Amino acid sequence: MRIVYFTHSLRSCWNHGNAHFLRGVLTELVSRGHDVQVFEPEGAWSLENLVKDHGEEGLAAFRKAYPELSSQTYARPEEGASHAWGADLVIVHEWNDPELVAAVGRMRRRGGRFTLLFHDTHHRAVSAPHEMRAYDLGAYDGVLAFGETLADVYRRWGWDGRVFVWHEAADTRRFHPPVREGSREGLVWIGNWGDGERSAELAEFLLKPARDADLSLDVYGVRYPDAAKRTLADHGARFHGWLANAEAPDVFAHHLATVHVPRRFYANALPGIPTIRVFEALACGIPLVSAPWDDCEHLFRIDEDFLMVRDGAEVTRALRDLKGDAELRASLVRNGIETILQRHTCAHRVDELMAIAEGLRMSSLESAA
Repeated sequence: MRIVYFTHSLRSCWNHGNAHFLRGVLTELVSRGHDVQVFEPEGAWSLENLVKDHGEEGLAAFRKAYPELSSQTYARPEEGASHAWGADLVIVHEWNDPELVAAVGRMRRRGGRFTLLFHDTHHRAVSAPHEMRAYDLGAYDGVLAFGETLADVYRRWGWDGRVFVWHEAADTRRFHPPVREGSREGLVWIGNWGDGERSAELAEFLLKPARDADLSLDVYGVRYPDAAKRTLADHGARFHGWLANAEAPDVFAHHLATVHVPRRFYANALPGIPTIRVFEALACGIPLVSAPWDDCEHLFRIDEDFLMVRDGAEVTRALRDLKGDAELRASLVRNGIETILQRHTCAHRVDELMAIAEGLRMSSLESAA
């Protein structure tokens, strides 16, 4: 099968979480013998920021970890859309220019025989619905939504029967426990400060508990304003800046535990969507403590795969327990890895994608008959 994916950037994961999942899924597709082509716009914001901060060396980790993956750039939406011609399956991610989304749709209307899917992995459908409603999806066969509550939004917009839940998952080829266990100490948090969506939550569920539990804290991420860096320093946290996602497993391997602090929109307006860091952390075999979110789709076994807490005081107690109880740590690691391998790998998601594409293809053939 010839598969075309339009992304904001394959090469850069600078403030671009979809790149994590995309790389794992594409690797799986390539390993199964599919002809996979990836297209991204010239001047992609994520890539430009990465190169500005780290130069071409910032791309080294991606190139080393994913030698089988590459992408091509295009200058204009119509130019990019032309690459869909002749494909069997085309997927367009929501972090693309609306003009590109529309141009690929026009290609489909002009006789493109490919199955066309829109892939949404963000909270804008509830936080900025006017932006998402501006996309012209009239020629699209379906929507891939990374959670049931997001799929519900699309159903209300008229996509009932044509929106499919496609959660993110772990790339277990690269995200796995270390081959050899070494010494571990302190906490690590990998995430971006963003636009203040969880600044109060980070203080309550991460910074204060780490300090109160007397655990060192290493923080990695981008878009931290000076005030945020001062807040980290005031709590004794060490800020390291951007971390290439391909290097995250090694960083996890040197720490005792990590913490998940969901963005406010996922905790409140889009329950059931943990985002990819949870999948990646569990796959790497690091104990995880999570701020509250509603696992309404039962993706995990709460308090077996990871510890769920309700407030900062519970985080502190959980961290103290993890610090002093090796068996608790081992149990969480064992259970977390088991759940990932049984349900949440990129291989599982490719199986789901193939089933979705085949179902849409058969439905199209029946409609044409």
